[in-house]
Amino acid sequence: MFFDASVAERQLQRTWFKEPCLKIGDVRSGSSLPQCVKLERSELLALHLDGDVVIGGFFPLHYVASDPQYSYKTKPETTSCSGFDLRAFRWMMTMVFAVEEINRNSSLLPGVKLGYQIMDSCDHVHTSLKVLFSLENTTEEIKTRESSTCLYYSPVPAVIGFASSSPTRAVAQTLGPFNIPLVSYFATCTCLTDKQLYPSFLRTVPSDLFQVRGLVQLVTFFGWFWVGTIGTTDDYSLYGIQAFSDLFGQQGGCVEFHLTISKSSTVAEIQKIADKLQSSTARVVVVFATEGQLVDLFSELARRNVTGIQWIASEAWVTASRLASPNFHSLLEGTLGFSFPGVSIPGLKEFLLNVRPSPKPGMEFVNMFWEEQFGCVVEKPLCTGLEDLRYVYSSYSDVTKVRISYNVYKAVYAIAHALHTFLNCDSVGPSRGLCEKHSSFSNGQFLQHLKIVNFTNQFHENVYFDSNGEPVPLYDIINWQKDSTDEIRFIKVGSYDGSAPQRQQLHIVKDMTVWTKGQSRVPLSQCSAPCPPGSRQATRQGEPKCCFDCLPCADGEISNQTGSTECIKCPEYFWSDKEKVKCVAGVEEFLSFYDKMGIILVAITLLGFILTTIITIVFHRFRYTPIVKANNAEISFLLLLSLKLCFLCSLVFIGQPSWWTCRLRQAAFGISFVLCLSCLLVKTIVVLLAFRANVPGSRGQMLFGTSQQRILILCTTAPQICLCTGWVLGAPPFPFRNPNYQASTGKIVVECKEPWPPGFYLLLGYIGLLAFACLLLAFLGRKLPDRFNEAKFITFSMLIFWAVWISFIPAYVSSPGNFSVAVEIFAILASSYGLLLCIFVPKCYIILLHPEKNIKKGMTRKCCR
Repeated sequence: MFFDASVAERQLQRTWFKEPCLKIGDVRSGSSLPQCVKLERSELLALHLDGDVVIGGFFPLHYVASDPQYSYKTKPETTSCSGFDLRAFRWMMTMVFAVEEINRNSSLLPGVKLGYQIMDSCDHVHTSLKVLFSLENTTEEIKTRESSTCLYYSPVPAVIGFASSSPTRAVAQTLGPFNIPLVSYFATCTCLTDKQLYPSFLRTVPSDLFQVRGLVQLVTFFGWFWVGTIGTTDDYSLYGIQAFSDLFGQQGGCVEFHLTISKSSTVAEIQKIADKLQSSTARVVVVFATEGQLVDLFSELARRNVTGIQWIASEAWVTASRLASPNFHSLLEGTLGFSFPGVSIPGLKEFLLNVRPSPKPGMEFVNMFWEEQFGCVVEKPLCTGLEDLRYVYSSYSDVTKVRISYNVYKAVYAIAHALHTFLNCDSVGPSRGLCEKHSSFSNGQFLQHLKIVNFTNQFHENVYFDSNGEPVPLYDIINWQKDSTDEIRFIKVGSYDGSAPQRQQLHIVKDMTVWTKGQSRVPLSQCSAPCPPGSRQATRQGEPKCCFDCLPCADGEISNQTGSTECIKCPEYFWSDKEKVKCVAGVEEFLSFYDKMGIILVAITLLGFILTTIITIVFHRFRYTPIVKANNAEISFLLLLSLKLCFLCSLVFIGQPSWWTCRLRQAAFGISFVLCLSCLLVKTIVVLLAFRANVPGSRGQMLFGTSQQRILILCTTAPQICLCTGWVLGAPPFPFRNPNYQASTGKIVVECKEPWPPGFYLLLGYIGLLAFACLLLAFLGRKLPDRFNEAKFITFSMLIFWAVWISFIPAYVSSPGNFSVAVEIFAILASSYGLLLCIFVPKCYIILLHPEKNIKKGMTRKCCR
């Protein structure tokens, strides 16, 4: 077309109705307004039917189109198309069938005859735009009005097309500014949802956004998280693959590879793609492409006898009968994919089978179909025109469940219903129930009526467009299965409703063998095998997250599912079992009376108590002997009593801690040892005073009599009693199940928790103070006469006492669990035995084995020498 720069941009102007309504938009012949001038008559083929209203239709009757070559020196050659598509021809004839059906329907558009202008888009952007512009008026000059712009009045009220997204985008963007509706039956790209770019675009097919969501749910349902993708360079494939990869990744999936089939792939490129498919570890491949774009690749794979790939098909080829030929059975059997719901349109099969070729102009498309179907040439005697389509099975005649054809059918009826409302066909007036077809209107007015169309068709489906110009997203899940005749059939095995709640969208039949080519298990596609229970995934550096190593769960953690990415930490007081698959209640551990260590400590404790008791009996039996009287018998018996308490208090540390044992154990230990050390302190003072009593003028022994000794013991013991009482009442220790030791043992240590740790160290500190005083005084009396040697034994006992308790502190702090209790018991017993053996055993030795030394003279011999 030629456009004068000085005129408004207007072309393809025409009224919607033919004569006598053609006068709408005419201007006086003498008008000086500029005109659109057609340079040359179009030679493009078209299937045409005159009518009051003519609907445009575009179908990819050929699926291969050569790219145009422009030299800008000569007239461009007509684009050549090849590869006749029988299925696309059925779509076209479905539009013809729907128009004729509406024309026979007296209740829909009464008095208005629908016509059509159908052309071949060749599934190519350039060809699609070319056939769009050929819809203009066939007259050489079209008169214009000053208020009009080009395409404001279009040759047709609406256009039905296209099958692919790229041509659809180009045409929709062209028609959008002129408000000419474009209703697509197969363009599913999500990009077409943008109403800023495509304001007049509508479709009877759901957006790929819903298909992608469904495909991701389908793939993840079978545990396929390692897949490959194949696409082409068109918008449908690019947007679909990108959306699938993004959403699939969000669900934890990985795409190992993406292979692209170019428009004009060479043999070398096809072989390279085939090589990648054969070497890949991904056994599930998602394909967004049309059947014509896949023929060469599938032919190469079939030639190589490639099997074991689970193909996931987009709706563009999932019901492509051409790919279901025997050549591809071994390759494509078991294919899964999404398709639009299929119906059986009454009368369509008979209509399609009655198509006949003709040499008349306008029948070129039918003749092409006939030649492709029967392998003959219409112009020569090879084709008689009497060949019977009933005896030929092809994708053209297979109308048991039509899907894309049904989308075409709905598009035609949607336009008819919008026209019916817009032309006031139901009004009561002079028209008497006929449409007001003489009214003048613009495309923008009709577009608004088409957007709000809402009707229920004969299949009880509510047909309408949402705010984005799209229908309800409903899909069938199709599986390619062989029937009894060894032919591939497209079997519905599930459904997907994109408008349903999230967890109710995907529905799959229970028979799992449907998906697996008759096998009893679902095919596997994985970079790494799922980690078994008891382990977790550890991603390999630099590789996709689906490629990982399996590491066992740490102690105290479990994973009870296959393929766990993280191990779950067991609750407090629970522990992982040996297999790390479940948490079991932790075994409570404490120093029991029945443990080996507990039995040994109890035996040592009882031995010390018995030995102390025996010594007490011996001292009581010989209480009037000089050695007992010289060592202050009353303090000795009190010391023996305190040693018994020291031995017995260790028993409180053994056994399961309870409310009363936790309060009693440290208090009993602290008071018993302070009483013991108080007695030793008094005995040491008595020894020193007794030695100084032999010095003339000394009155020490008279000032430190029995009463003073008792008072000193009471005064030195009272602070410890007060400290223990305040500790027990103010911040008493309590039983505590300590889970901190689970990390290494899996056992719960039951211990006494001390909410006020300084209390224990104050208790030990006071004991240490008394022990230091005893050691100091005993050390001062180390040079007393040999026969008066108790100070020397007290010194030895205090040295043992200090050695034990100095080593106790680091051992106690560093010992885990019940070992700390054992360390404290050992310290109690060791220091008690040290006091008992160093102080009383030498005296018992003299009393029992050398009674001749147990005389007053023997005790004071060296002192008085």
